[in-house]
Amino acid sequence: MSAPGAVLTRPPMAGGGGTGMVSQLVLAVVCAGYATGAFLGWGSEELALIMGDFGLSAAALVAAVSCFRYARSGATEGENSFRPAWLLFSFSSAMAACGNGVWGWYEVVLQRGVPTPSPADFFFLCFAPPAIVGLLVLAKRPVTKAGWVCLALDSWLIGGSLLTLSWSLALARTAREGEGEGVAHATLTLAYPLLDIVLVSMVLALHFRRSSANRSAVNTAIAALALTVLCDALFTSPLLREHYRSGQLLDAGWFAGSLLLAYAPWGARRTSGPQPRVQTAAPRDARPAAGRVRPNALPVTRPLASSLAALTPYLAAAVCTLGILYNVIEGHRVDRMVVLTGCTVVLALVVRQGIMLLDNIALTHELAQKENHFRSLVQGSSDVIMIAAPTGILRYVSPAAAGVYGRDAEELVGSELASLIHPEDLGRVVHEVRRFLAAPPAEEPTTRIECRFKSGTGEWLNVESTVNRHQGGLILNSRDVTERVRLQAQLEHNAEHDPLTDLPNRALFTKRVRKALGGRRNSDPGTAVLFIDLDGFKQVNDTIGHQAGDELLIQAARRLQDSVRAGDTAARLGGDEFAALILGDGTRDRSAREYHVREIADRLRLTLSQPYQIDGNDVRVAASIGVAFAEPGVGAGELLRNADLAMYRAKKGGKNRVELYAPQMQAEVVRKSELAARMRTALNEGEFAVLHQPVVDLTTGEVSAVAAQARWRSAQGILFTPAEFLRVADESERAAELGRWLLEEAVELAAERMRAGHDAPVSVRLSARRLLDKSMPLGSLEALLTRHGLPSGALIIELADSDPRISFDELERRLVGLRRLGVRIALDGFGSGYAAINALRRLPIDLLKLDRGLVEGVVESARLHKITAGLLRIACDLGMQSVADGVDVPEQVLALRAMGCTHGQGMAFSGPLDEYRLRRALVRGEYPVPGGAALPVLSGRSRPMLSSNNETPVPPT
Repeated sequence: MSAPGAVLTRPPMAGGGGTGMVSQLVLAVVCAGYATGAFLGWGSEELALIMGDFGLSAAALVAAVSCFRYARSGATEGENSFRPAWLLFSFSSAMAACGNGVWGWYEVVLQRGVPTPSPADFFFLCFAPPAIVGLLVLAKRPVTKAGWVCLALDSWLIGGSLLTLSWSLALARTAREGEGEGVAHATLTLAYPLLDIVLVSMVLALHFRRSSANRSAVNTAIAALALTVLCDALFTSPLLREHYRSGQLLDAGWFAGSLLLAYAPWGARRTSGPQPRVQTAAPRDARPAAGRVRPNALPVTRPLASSLAALTPYLAAAVCTLGILYNVIEGHRVDRMVVLTGCTVVLALVVRQGIMLLDNIALTHELAQKENHFRSLVQGSSDVIMIAAPTGILRYVSPAAAGVYGRDAEELVGSELASLIHPEDLGRVVHEVRRFLAAPPAEEPTTRIECRFKSGTGEWLNVESTVNRHQGGLILNSRDVTERVRLQAQLEHNAEHDPLTDLPNRALFTKRVRKALGGRRNSDPGTAVLFIDLDGFKQVNDTIGHQAGDELLIQAARRLQDSVRAGDTAARLGGDEFAALILGDGTRDRSAREYHVREIADRLRLTLSQPYQIDGNDVRVAASIGVAFAEPGVGAGELLRNADLAMYRAKKGGKNRVELYAPQMQAEVVRKSELAARMRTALNEGEFAVLHQPVVDLTTGEVSAVAAQARWRSAQGILFTPAEFLRVADESERAAELGRWLLEEAVELAAERMRAGHDAPVSVRLSARRLLDKSMPLGSLEALLTRHGLPSGALIIELADSDPRISFDELERRLVGLRRLGVRIALDGFGSGYAAINALRRLPIDLLKLDRGLVEGVVESARLHKITAGLLRIACDLGMQSVADGVDVPEQVLALRAMGCTHGQGMAFSGPLDEYRLRRALVRGEYPVPGGAALPVLSGRSRPMLSSNNETPVPPT
């Protein structure tokens, strides 16, 4: 794995860089102008004196004011600990300004020579001590006592060496010459060079120990002081001092040093910008195999600075020794001062070396302890730690590799890292490593890589590695995450698959449908979705148990999965609903694609309808399948909805069949939804009305009862048939509200007719589910009858065909309670439901109402004639009266009466009537019927009860 090279680039300076360049240019021009004037003599001796004295005083004063303002202003945010240093530099510059001012007073104003000593000497001598203390403040403070001792020794090594060398070369002669002029003059003569030596020593000793805060300002200040000290050293030289006059070229150095110190905090702060950063270049060799890794070309100033800082005292001592040897070799007399200073320097060097030796011993011991500590951590870690060289060769592998990879660490050392990585993951890993090595270490110190590693057994392990840089190579801290990856994959599988059948669930199926519609097949009209529902599955759960139902679902899922083509998708959506995604083959012919998909759907239907072997029993269910084709502009959700609508149409159409989606299905759903929404307000706005259809005795034509029916005429004038809005009401849960309204209206109108002398009972049709609805308790019906004063036997409840899910025990208790209230019970739709016989056996029924389907063909069909006659015979044997619904022609009246049917209801007599027409019919009292023998009427007044089940005669509906 080759790594990219690195190129050290310097970014543009931060804001203010342009102003910094202008300041530097102005500073250079001013210093150059002053140096030029001093070199040319300023044109006159008087101007030279003024510029040499007051010019230097002004420059020093500028430095004092600049450092003072910087220390007092908010420019030193984050550097509060360095404010004293800049205040001391300000005071030192002020002393220099005063000294030059006094010097100018004597030379320019008084026009005489400067006496020795003078006040100027006092000010000049006060320049060095504040500067020395300021340098100490800027220095990086030692953290231990030994560090302070080493700092003092380093300063003395440098200062003593410089003192020895200076004394040998010039100071000894200066001291001897000064003794003849007095002690004060000699002391003053030596004070200047000695303070300069101390200042130079501090500059050299602290240059490599300076703090990292505002490094540019500190460097500039040190350079300014170094330039000043250099000029002082040249001035104290006897050769220059004897011929020195104010305004000469040496003043240019002092002038530049003062202005440089004035510029240091402000100019350096403005021009400081971001640190240089490492910027990578793209590698030429991009081969995935293990290659060369070149280390980043990082700056080497810090190690070099540390080396110079350590060597500076020794270099100074070497210079001192060479100076003494030079005097001895040349035959010069060695001064006692030189011997004393040299001995102290040597002693300081020995002590310094001893301290360093002790520090090295302590550091070596500490390093050994830390190495043992980290070695114990590495060897005892459960993670595998590997170090790869820049060439990609493993140089170190921790012992944990034996437990994680099943391979000894010694076996892995020397092998290529690329050889351990799965070939499919190698390219991705190499790309990530290159990107990581190209990033700046400060911004991205580590990265994380997941790939597959080869174990000792040959299998591939999922490994997660934390990668760090190491001398141009890599350190990898790796751990085995195979179980985590497997668990994550299992969780993802469980989230998208049905737990019982392991087929894709609704979420994954929808995702695949969306992918099929949005991919290259988005324009393929042959793509279709099949919705599959198992008919009769609930009966399996109810009869042989849910465990058998689960086994049936598993077998059905297996059959479905085996029946779809390769590339298609079978899924379980929930319960007994399945789905299949059939991808198209590009066929554009609509009839061909419908034939092809229908053939697949029919094959699936037949396969799913085959008997299932469960616990040794043959269990049969059927399959209703809805098919929807992908059309332009149809999304995944809409396509699934279309298939669902087609499936429900298949179930309503007789089950065990295939139905293709048609746009009118959606239109019908929308219409039903709108109709259900309009029904919510229709009852409150009075759009419903109650009509009554007479129930006629088939022998006498007498009106024995009236059947209440609801009619809906909307505010827009649309008349909805009962079959239409009642079906919508059942589906939209409006039936309970409509049933309560119809019952209350029918009872209220019947009570009014009773008070008007019309005593025909009223019958109201209610389903068994509504009778057991808690919203209509038994007490409410009794209160309704009591409130309107309806006598016993005047209300008949027509019980619709019972729902198989309804408990017969609860229904029987409910009907017995109604019988106690004097409400009679009729079994509606007799002969059409499989539960009719069970209802006759268990429920307290007073009369039977034949289903319309048994009446319509009773004249034409001999088979239906026999069936209807048999049912009527059952009613007669049970002592119950019977009512035929849908009697529309006279021939049906004759046939039914001949079979023993007692009452009829239909268009042969009358259609549904409003209240006004109904009362006219009741006044008339009878309808014409074909002649024949008289039969007992349905009215409770005409004949007594025949059995316990029909104690009170009940009129039909």
